[in-house]
Amino acid sequence: MTATFKQIPVALTTNPYTITVGHEILTDPTFVLPRPAGATKALVITQAAVRQAGHVDAVIAKLERDGLDVTIVDVPAGENAKQVGVLEHLWRAAATTALSRSDVIVAIGGGVVGDLAGFVAATYNRGIAVVQIPTTLLAQVDAAIGGKTGINLPEGKNLVGAFHQPYAVICDIATLATLPERIYREGFGEVVKYAFIRDTDMIAVLTANNDARTQRDPIFLTGIVARCAQVKADIVAADERESSIRAHLNFGHTYAHALETLGEYGTILHGEAVAVGMVAALRIGVAIGVTPPDVARDAEILIAALDLPTTAPAYNREAVWTLMTRDKKVANGAVRFILLKAVGEPELFTPSRDIVDSVLDAL
Repeated sequence: MTATFKQIPVALTTNPYTITVGHEILTDPTFVLPRPAGATKALVITQAAVRQAGHVDAVIAKLERDGLDVTIVDVPAGENAKQVGVLEHLWRAAATTALSRSDVIVAIGGGVVGDLAGFVAATYNRGIAVVQIPTTLLAQVDAAIGGKTGINLPEGKNLVGAFHQPYAVICDIATLATLPERIYREGFGEVVKYAFIRDTDMIAVLTANNDARTQRDPIFLTGIVARCAQVKADIVAADERESSIRAHLNFGHTYAHALETLGEYGTILHGEAVAVGMVAALRIGVAIGVTPPDVARDAEILIAALDLPTTAPAYNREAVWTLMTRDKKVANGAVRFILLKAVGEPELFTPSRDIVDSVLDAL
């Protein structure tokens, strides 16, 4: 059976690439995995759970069919895997494999795998190609696209990293059927972000298709992933290194990253933290007269309807503020938030600490 899929270009001036979205792409015998023409070796970076779910074998078969020597290396599960020790293990695996600049790294997994593999690709031999094959909803709609790579420190999330655009991104919707429920559900934190900042018609799609969402309907999910990927592709093409509108993709992330760090990257998942972070941003927007109250109310209702959290643990406010001042979006010591002037109208603001603290206390 031949899979049908949509191809979305990321029209960068240098090194443009394509996002392919469809159902059962990886098991389609006619689909050729994109790779550099001169590649003779592939380092596949994945996780044990992804292998057990059956998503790696088909990729390896395609690579070997094309004549590549394949080495597979697993990384630990969870956000805590994004640390220097794991990165060194991957660098050394690349060295043992003797990857050259003409070879390729293939990331098969969620955002953690993609971030690690992307960072290895950005730095090993001063840069080699990476093909991203995201297997979680969150990675398919967001993390695998746009070239942000990095690891965490105890002092903050993703503080060490590099921009390194992928050679290609392959989003096979069939991989979402095997996700644990919580991992599947958290992906909608990033999905609804795209609806709020750009693709406002998607709000009605999410509202009207609750059964399709909970049942993981492939047609519904293919449409959702393609829409989100299109938004991110357009924004990344216009602002590759986040000097202007790409900052809009950080809606909900200022507080979210602090929550993840304080929870030691295990208490709250990224998509869950983004959901709470969006609620915080909406309420901050209302407090300073930027966001209409009805916009904030309706957005919170949708977030809750998607089975995402709207409240967070009561972490020490000084600790929260310290982490937010280390965030990459900080400028001249000022903590900045993406707020909504209306649905589809995000803008960067610097609210006072008093207002931020009062909103977070209420959460």
